[in-house]
Parts: sequence; C-alpha cells; structure tokens
Amino acid sequence: MPTRSRSASLFSVLILFGHDLASAQDKVWVGDAAQGQRLYQAYCTRCHAVDENKIGPAHRGVYGRLAGSAPGYDYSTGLTYADFVWNARTLDMWLKDPSAMVPWQQMDFQVPDPQERAHLIAYLKTLQ
Repeated sequence: MPTRSRSASLFSVLILFGHDLASAQDKVWVGDAAQGQRLYQAYCTRCHAVDENKIGPAHRGVYGRLAGSAPGYDYSTGLTYADFVWNARTLDMWLKDPSAMVPWQQMDFQVPDPQERAHLIAYLKTLQ
C-alpha cells in the first residue's frame, strides 16, 4: 500500500485524533446500498462520478483506498498530505464534516444525518 512521508503521517494522526472523539461512541448505523445509491445520485453527482474525475475525484475503489490517491486527480493541500485509508469510520467522519477532519480540503458539502451517511458508505463499498 502506498505511504507518505513521516510528517504526512503525523499530519493524519493529528487530523484523526483531533476530530470529535465523542462520535466514536455514537450509535452504529447500518446502511443500505440501494438507498445509498439514490442518495449518491441526489447529493454527490454534481461534483463526483463513479468512474471519472470531475470537480471531485472518481469514487470507484474509494473504499479501501489511501486518501488523496485517486489516479489523475489534483488534490487539495489537506488531502495531498493525508495518510489514512477510506473505510467506514473515516468516510463517516468525512461526510459528517470534511473540514473538521481534514483542514485545507475543498469539499464544502456535509451529510449531517448519520443514517444517510451509513447508506452512502454502504453504496461506496459496492464500487469496487
């Protein structure tokens, strides 16, 4: 798996541990991929596509991918130096409040509802 420099790793640790730690004790939400696909179409397709980079990076293969590493996409400073993998926890944190998770990033959209985040994550997991 690709890695970044030691300072980038420290940056990511600060990002992840600086995030609202109370969220780790929140209720665990189970997502439905079909509902997530509908939410993806409604919320995400303005800036993202499954198989091509648009304003935001392509999402196929995002689950399990190193943040800031989609081929051919020019990432913001924050994500260029991020050193974490997109998984259920990191995607949930990201969708809840991208700026709180990764300073100097460019996504200005949030999904405040935890059930909707769970549905979106369930859908993103299917895009392998």
